[in-house]
Amino acid sequence: MLALAENPPIMPECVQSLAQLAGPWWVGHTKSRFEKAFAWDLLSRGVGYFLPMSPRITFSGGRKRKGMTPLFPSYVFFCGSETVRWQALSTNRLCRVLAAPRQEQLVTELEQIRKVLQSGQALELYPAPAIGTRCRVTAGPFKGMIGVIADQARPSRLVLTVDVLAKGASLDIDAELLEPLEPAPRKFAPAYAPDVVRRPLWQPTVAAARAW
Repeated sequence: MLALAENPPIMPECVQSLAQLAGPWWVGHTKSRFEKAFAWDLLSRGVGYFLPMSPRITFSGGRKRKGMTPLFPSYVFFCGSETVRWQALSTNRLCRVLAAPRQEQLVTELEQIRKVLQSGQALELYPAPAIGTRCRVTAGPFKGMIGVIADQARPSRLVLTVDVLAKGASLDIDAELLEPLEPAPRKFAPAYAPDVVRRPLWQPTVAAARAW
């Protein structure tokens, strides 16, 4: 793992928001452990990108080292024209490039993650599609953010989804700051009322009873 000073920034330092970066967004699927090298390549070419990373502490030779690890392993987001896409492929760091079908949605989702990372709040990979109740943060530094409560047993765990990856990033937040954007799932009524005696689905006829 690289030392802190050897890591690329999560995005070009000259921009304050991902919405400031021009051009269509692409998803670069990198070769294993090539996320940071690819980000350095993009930065040297002046290409706008976003590589979400979270702090990680490891122990080597009895010493504690602090570094950064990609939040979504093997994925780097970048933007630019078709020419930029070919330049990205020419770095020999990628397996393929994916086109983002819903550009505005992707930028909104990535911007939420950027704000959380730059606030210093911890994020964890949520490695599957988040299915649950969509909620909005009503107050605090993350006011207006929208995510999913996927585990009803943990109502303070909010998953910020990235639909193009079918994954997300989760953070802990005060459940009192969340408001549902949709009604709670309906509870299914029993197939029959408990005070009604069930009748058998089949009743033998007299002839069938005699034959038996």
